[in-house]
Amino acid sequence: MEPLLYCTMKSPIGELLLLGNGEALTGLYMEAQGFKERAETERRRDPGAFAAVREQLAAYFAGELKIFSLRLDATGTPFQKRVWQGLRDIPYGRTESYGELAKRIGAEGSARAVGLANGRNPLGIIVPCHRVIGANGALTGYAGGIECKRWLLAHETRAAGFELTAKESVHA
Repeated sequence: MEPLLYCTMKSPIGELLLLGNGEALTGLYMEAQGFKERAETERRRDPGAFAAVREQLAAYFAGELKIFSLRLDATGTPFQKRVWQGLRDIPYGRTESYGELAKRIGAEGSARAVGLANGRNPLGIIVPCHRVIGANGALTGYAGGIECKRWLLAHETRAAGFELTAKESVHA
């Protein structure tokens, strides 16, 4: 079995770790997630890897890219994958509560399970788990840290040209 490839890139929210199998991206992790431990011996550093991913992330951070077009291969249960697909359907610059996401993916009443699946998302930013908030509009846990989540939401809101609602401005 080939080792996973990895490289890092700088971003406005800190260094990012990109992991993949040479054909698809399997992980995107932020510094706050302790990604140094993820670059273990079964992985091979390749500074030139993931050119398309790095290019699209740079365009995203510049406010020029709203939807990623990348080959992804996240490992998870069928339910987790359903949640992660649901995350990709939340429009850029907008948020949705865990309960709203659960209802939209056909798992009404499963906000907690959706939250757990959201927390296991291995492709942060690209699969936008930062767009999920508490039912009261509050920012809730985020693997990259609440400040990172706040930054990503504010960045998308500005880049999309949306006004923050009173509820969002209090919590974001």
